[in-house]
Amino acid sequence: MNSKEIKDSVRERYTGIVKDSGTCCGSGCGCGCGCGCGTEEKTELFSMVSGDYAGAAGYETEADLGLGCGMPTRFADIQSGDTVVDLGSGAGNDAFLALAETGPQGRVIGVDMTPAMVDKANELAGKRGIRNVEFILGEIEAIPLSDETAHWVLSNCVLNLVPDKTQAFAEIRRILKVGGRFSISDIVVEGLLPEEIQRSAELYAGCIAGAFPKNEYLEIIKKTGFADIHIKAERVIEIPDEVLLSNADMETLRAFKKSESRLLSITVNALRKE
Repeated sequence: MNSKEIKDSVRERYTGIVKDSGTCCGSGCGCGCGCGCGTEEKTELFSMVSGDYAGAAGYETEADLGLGCGMPTRFADIQSGDTVVDLGSGAGNDAFLALAETGPQGRVIGVDMTPAMVDKANELAGKRGIRNVEFILGEIEAIPLSDETAHWVLSNCVLNLVPDKTQAFAEIRRILKVGGRFSISDIVVEGLLPEEIQRSAELYAGCIAGAFPKNEYLEIIKKTGFADIHIKAERVIEIPDEVLLSNADMETLRAFKKSESRLLSITVNALRKE
């Protein structure tokens, strides 16, 4: 698919998730929507790639659609009064957590390209009378914010879905203040993932689609001009054999298991030094 087709597909998928009563287990399941639900095993994996938010300050149950692959706020040293931008903010899950850290003197801006997600997040903020958070429509490759807006940029399992990752990181650098940082959770690949395995993984959990090789992902961050690049969290995403065999034969599966190839959920932090 070209860039427009990828974005249209992602937008359609996440519009469906919002409409299905805040979960992806609705009319879209069973049709290759990549929502990661529909069977007990799929729900188990989707829970695994989501962050452990329960009990966290600022957590809003209605904003948690189970779409993350980490918990970037856990590794972001957000201070009172900071301005935080959450890219691919969805229904506002990470944004509301960031708001608890930045406090009433700070500001949180969520950016998402799916109108239904923006509407849902603003609705939740309005219901709770939250004044210093807003959710706006925009794409990560052309963030509709001024230069040097944010002290922190967050993103959770979204950048892997962006067609031009180099442009995305350039935009993140642009909107960060000098001395500002990002904390991003994402899915990457180590080794070579056979096409059949990749296809099964994408049908099982949509956030896996577009996953980049880990070393290339980190190199893009470095070449964009970021410093102090550190992986703060990393875990292997295990996919049940029966799911992988939906597209791969047993020989391909055995070869994959013998290889060192794997899907990883990582959270990476970096600094805009100058």
